[in-house]
Amino acid sequence: MPRRSAQKEEPEPVGGYRDVPVDSPEAWPQLIAFDLDYTLWDLWIDTHVSPPLKRRGESINQLIDRRGQPLEFYAEVPSILSELKRRNIHIAAASRTSAPELAREALGMMLLHDEGKTVKAVSYFNTMEIYPGSKLKHFRSIHSKTKIPYDQMLFFDDEHRNIETESLGVTMQLVPPSGTDRALLAAGLALWRKRRGIRVVG
Repeated sequence: MPRRSAQKEEPEPVGGYRDVPVDSPEAWPQLIAFDLDYTLWDLWIDTHVSPPLKRRGESINQLIDRRGQPLEFYAEVPSILSELKRRNIHIAAASRTSAPELAREALGMMLLHDEGKTVKAVSYFNTMEIYPGSKLKHFRSIHSKTKIPYDQMLFFDDEHRNIETESLGVTMQLVPPSGTDRALLAAGLALWRKRRGIRVVG
């Protein structure tokens, strides 16, 4: 569901800040995870989309379902995924949808532009946990597969209840009804960095 609760203000780090160059790997989490519905695209794939999905020719960032309902990423999502991949950040999908096969099919069919090439959206995701159930299960599985520490994970999700993932050490950035964009990515990174006493310079 789209988020309706505000995220609380984060306190200042107890030990203060240390300056880190923006391009240092230390300034970025090792893994960034995204929910799908109302986080990367503006719908619930298990209720708003009627299969089969199809792509009109080589259409970029758009699929169409049986009724003509479009399925597409929010406008700035493709460039965000591209940047994270260039920075060698592990990208994960963590979705509790009850239509996991349809979600995977959509990611496999959707085409995006990336530095003059056409690529499938699924190619950006190193790990995909797409099935019903608690996001705690999703992240325990991600951790088990990747061995990446929870405190090196940043998670974007529109449902406030999924803040429970922070009990593992994950940092969660709540996604507003407008979806994921560059400003939200910056806010999530700022939250993750603040918790680690990191101040980006340069």
